[in-house]
Amino acid sequence: LGLMYFNGHGLPKDDAEAARWYRKSADQGFTTAQVNLAVMYDNGLGVPRDKVEATKWYRKAAEQGDAGAQFCMGAAYVSGIGVSEDYEEAAKWYLKAAKQGYAMAQCNLGELYENGHGVPKNNATAAKWYQMAAEQGYAQAQINLGAMYANGVGVRKDEAEAAKWYRKAEAQGDADAQFGLGIKYATGVDGLPQDYAKAAKCNRKAADQGHAMAQYFLGMFYASGLGVPRDESKAIEWYRKAAEQGNADARKALDALGYK
Repeated sequence: LGLMYFNGHGLPKDDAEAARWYRKSADQGFTTAQVNLAVMYDNGLGVPRDKVEATKWYRKAAEQGDAGAQFCMGAAYVSGIGVSEDYEEAAKWYLKAAKQGYAMAQCNLGELYENGHGVPKNNATAAKWYQMAAEQGYAQAQINLGAMYANGVGVRKDEAEAAKWYRKAEAQGDADAQFGLGIKYATGVDGLPQDYAKAAKCNRKAADQGHAMAQYFLGMFYASGLGVPRDESKAIEWYRKAAEQGNADARKALDALGYK
């Protein structure tokens, strides 16, 4: 019933009513309702926005074995939102979700191992978790795994394998992955040759999806003629798109060019 109110299926859409029914179910221990109620508190939908209350409900579902809620608990401990920042606790919750095959948790756990946050630094273990997530099609894990193969960190150095994972990430259509890959091409790091044309292409894909930083970088490419023909009008167009999303660097670029 909460879902029907939330989606407006058969009933008028009403977030407050959705939250009320989610709570009735959540109080009885139903994990899906607990997660849904947490999301409502996380985003202020039908209830006041309250990260502490959101985390309370994520925890209830996580303790019952819900992988998505376990991932959310890990993310909460990394960010220190709703709970105190604690990388060891984050690693504990990510591991629970990762063992259930939750790709985002596998990738984030890999990042903790790669950086030695909350767990001993271990690049081979990081690569193992990246591989698991990458094989499920998770773009960020594919980029991270590609970088490890490119640099021979945690795995043997293999630029062909690195390129394979980079291509898979780009093909996912994930804006963050496309932007990240664009930066790698622009700077020529992690086994990729410096190629401004490919950098601009990747940034364009992300920019078209509304990625503010990609829009700013694409503006820079057009302003300087890197990878694309120099075109001040297109530079201004992309700077404006980024600035409208609150990107301060784009705002400064427009001011420098004398545009509002």
